[in-house]
Amino acid sequence: MYSNPIIWADYPDIDIIRVEDTYYMVSTTMHMMPGCVILRSYDLIHWEVATHVYDKLDNTPAQRLEIGQQIYGKGMWAASLRHHQGMFYVIFVANDTRKTYLYTSRTIAGPWKKQIVQGFYHDCSLFFDEDERVYLVHGNAEIHLTELSVDLSGPKPGGIQRIIVKDNQPHYLGYEGAHFYKIQGKYYVFLIHMTKAAGRRTQAFYMADALDSEFVGGEVFNDDMGYFNSGVAQGGIVDTPNGDWYAMLFQDHGAVGRIPVLVPLQFKQGTPVFANEAPKSIDIASTRPGYAYRPLVGSDRFEYTAQEDGKVRLQDIWQWNHTPHDELWSVTEVPGVYRIRTGQLSPNLIFAVNTLTQRSMGPACEATVTLDGSGLNDGDYAGLCFLIGTYSLIALTKKEGQYYLVMQARESEDSSIFGNLIDEEPATEHARIPIDGSTVTLLATGNFVDNQDECSFGYWDGTAWKSLGITHRMFYKLDHFMGCRIGLFLYSTEMIGGTADFSNFNYHIK
Repeated sequence: MYSNPIIWADYPDIDIIRVEDTYYMVSTTMHMMPGCVILRSYDLIHWEVATHVYDKLDNTPAQRLEIGQQIYGKGMWAASLRHHQGMFYVIFVANDTRKTYLYTSRTIAGPWKKQIVQGFYHDCSLFFDEDERVYLVHGNAEIHLTELSVDLSGPKPGGIQRIIVKDNQPHYLGYEGAHFYKIQGKYYVFLIHMTKAAGRRTQAFYMADALDSEFVGGEVFNDDMGYFNSGVAQGGIVDTPNGDWYAMLFQDHGAVGRIPVLVPLQFKQGTPVFANEAPKSIDIASTRPGYAYRPLVGSDRFEYTAQEDGKVRLQDIWQWNHTPHDELWSVTEVPGVYRIRTGQLSPNLIFAVNTLTQRSMGPACEATVTLDGSGLNDGDYAGLCFLIGTYSLIALTKKEGQYYLVMQARESEDSSIFGNLIDEEPATEHARIPIDGSTVTLLATGNFVDNQDECSFGYWDGTAWKSLGITHRMFYKLDHFMGCRIGLFLYSTEMIGGTADFSNFNYHIK
């Protein structure tokens, strides 16, 4: 048996499919690049990265963290993943550009072809009917069915366009997160919502015999697994080759993010019936017993060689915060080193270009890295962080030729999900010590048990680890709308052109 939730890391807004013996799961990645991650599994429990659908989205100034612009909490949301007649389809909206994007590929690894679909379809679900007509189901509170043209370029002239579900009850969050299916001749839409009566996220369904008939249903699953009244909801459903059905939903877990939970279900006389509770442990037969999965997070020695096109692709465990400036980073300029160079001034960590990140992983995790700051200029900050609105970091900095280690944290008096910390305010400095030399080994530790959401930092003094600064409490907020990330960063506050060299990055789940 394996623990459920199945991944203690940020994979929200899940959609899932099975193609023969292989399960694929797509998740929101918002402002991270490469974006739109798709995971692969053979048992629904263990997962690895299959691909990222795009390296860069539109390369706008905001997506590149230029001229004070940013897309935190925006970018791509809630993709729909489908496989139809040998073609993979991924469709989603980006909340910064207000566009709907469709990517297609014959193989999950790509290359993926990009096109724009006319209109904006919140939390859309793509559906191919048996008569080869194509639809999107989308919306918030009012759930729309929109028929698409054959080439999927936009709504079909004269096609079906109707509201199929309307949330009339008092709610904090109206119906959204649509996932649409046709199973044994009936049409189903699964939705998330949060009524004022329930006070937490719940899962609902509606069903109909035909697309032009009435959809009927209601709440189908309401459980928090005994975890802080945090409801398990929103996601796709999938069947195993043996005919068993599971819903892959998510649950809010504080600063680590929204994490995937498996819930068994059955269809009884055509009606979906979920388990009363999400099981705390689960086991599902693998379609490829003994398969060795690549880890979702991990260490890196930064030993890379360029491909035939001259480009270098990092391990899939990494994503940049926003679109990287490729001219300002390298893993081949110095063997075994991730080198960052600054090309603009930044007021704080939030606006640092080329911050290289991995998801934080519960119940606890730690990372260490060696930093050579001999290329820093006065006013540069380079180091190791937990990136979130309420971020914290340990950094090597330089002032009047003297090197210092500092620990900083961005505080919030509001522990709720509300409040915007994306601004040019500096973080609070809690510690500063002078050091000799320009090379240090840094430590970052995160503890996410029972939403403690604490991080702390330290450094190696040559004989032992020494702590620096405070233990900082992080809060998940809608400003980033994403779980905290462990990151390697450099930014300049006085003059551009400084460099930082990172090596021997080690990541451990505790």
